[in-house]
Amino acid sequence: MARHSGAEEATERDRAATYREVFGVREFRYLFSAYLLSLAGDQLAKVALSIVVFERTGSALLSAITFAVGYLPWLIGGPLLSVYADRLPRRQVMIGCDLIRMLIIGALAIPGIPLGLLVGMLFVANLFTPPFEAARAATTPEILSGDRYAVGLALSNISAQLAQVGGFVAGGALVLAVSARGALLIDAATFAVSAVLLWVGVRVRPAAARGERLSLWADAKEGIAVVFGTPRIRRLIAMLWVAAALGFAPEGLAAAYAAELDKGAAAVGLLLAANPLGLIIGGLVMGRMMRPSRRQRLLVPLAVLSVLALVPAATTPWLPVILALLFLSGVGFSFVIPLNVLVVQAVPDAARARAFGVIATGLQAVQGLGIVAAGLVATVLAPSVVVTLCGAVGSVIVLAIGLRARAVHRSAETPAEA
Repeated sequence: MARHSGAEEATERDRAATYREVFGVREFRYLFSAYLLSLAGDQLAKVALSIVVFERTGSALLSAITFAVGYLPWLIGGPLLSVYADRLPRRQVMIGCDLIRMLIIGALAIPGIPLGLLVGMLFVANLFTPPFEAARAATTPEILSGDRYAVGLALSNISAQLAQVGGFVAGGALVLAVSARGALLIDAATFAVSAVLLWVGVRVRPAAARGERLSLWADAKEGIAVVFGTPRIRRLIAMLWVAAALGFAPEGLAAAYAAELDKGAAAVGLLLAANPLGLIIGGLVMGRMMRPSRRQRLLVPLAVLSVLALVPAATTPWLPVILALLFLSGVGFSFVIPLNVLVVQAVPDAARARAFGVIATGLQAVQGLGIVAAGLVATVLAPSVVVTLCGAVGSVIVLAIGLRARAVHRSAETPAEA
C-alpha cells in the first residue's frame, strides 16, 4: 500500500498544472494583467511615434530608426538597470517603471516637441522596460510554485506574442481613429492602469539582495557571473542565444524572400506570422499538455527543431511549405519553457532579476545581429539559401551545445563513489 501510495505521489508531482490552478492565484492574475498592459503600451508607443516622425519628415529611414529605438535600451538597461530589481522591492520597481513611462509617453503627446528630443525621450522611456521585465520575471516564481510556474510562464509567452501583434494592430487603428498624439495618451494610460493593478494586487516583499551593496557596475557584473558561472546554465543560455540568432534571422528576410517566391506584400505578413503562431501552439502544448519530466526531456530536441526545421527552405518554391517550416521552427522554440524552469532552479533569488536581465539583453542583441548578418549574406545569396544556411549551421551548434549540457547535467546528478 505504501509503495502504491508513493507511486501515486510521484505521478501527482509530475502532473502538469492547469490554467485554473494558475489563475486561481490572485497575485498572478494582477501581475499577468499588468504585464500585458505594459507590453501593449510599449508596442503602441513604437507604432505611434514612428508614424509621428514619418508625418513630420516624410522619411521612411527616420521612421524605422524611431521604431528601432524601442529595442536599443536593452543593451544598457538589461544588465545595468536590472540591478535595481534585486536591490529594491520588485513590486516597487515595477510600479516606478510604469509611472515614469506614463509621464514620459504622456509628455510626448505635447505638440511641437523637436524631433531629436522626441526620439531621445522615447529612448529614456524604454530604458525602464528592462528593469520592469527583470522584476516581473523574478517575481513570477515567487508567486507560482511547482509546475504552476512553468504553465504560467507558457501562458505569459503565448500572451506576449498575441499582445505584441495586438499592440501593433491597435496602434495603427488608434492613430487612424484618434491621431498619433491621442494614441500616445492612451498608451500613457495603459502604464497608469498597470501601476494600479500592481499596487492593488501584488504583495509587498522585501528586496531580494539585502547584503552589502556594491557599485551598480559591480552588481551588474555579479549578475553576469551568475549566468555564466554555472556550466550547465551557461550552455543552456548559449543554446538559447544561438537558436534565437539563427532561428529568427528569416524575419529580416521576409520582404526579400517573398520577392524571390514572386509573391506580394501579403506573403510578407504570412512569413512574419508563421513563426509566432508556432510559438503560440508550442507554448500551449508544452505548458498545458505535457508533464514536467517530459518537458525536460524534450528541451534539447525542441531546441534543435527550432533551427533544423529551416534546412529544407532552399529546396522548395512553395509558400505553404515554407510557412509550415517556419511554423515548426516556432513550435521548436517552445523549449524556452523548460529552459526557464531550469534557470530559476539554478539561480539564487538574490540575483534572479539580474540574471534575467542579462539573458534578455543577450537575446535582444543576438536576434538583431542575426537579422543583420542574414541580410548581409542575402546580398550575395538567395534568401531561401540563407535561411537554409541558418538552419544548418544552427542545428550543428545547438545540437553540440545541447548534448554537452545534458552530459553535464547527468554527471552532476550521478552520486560520487565512496
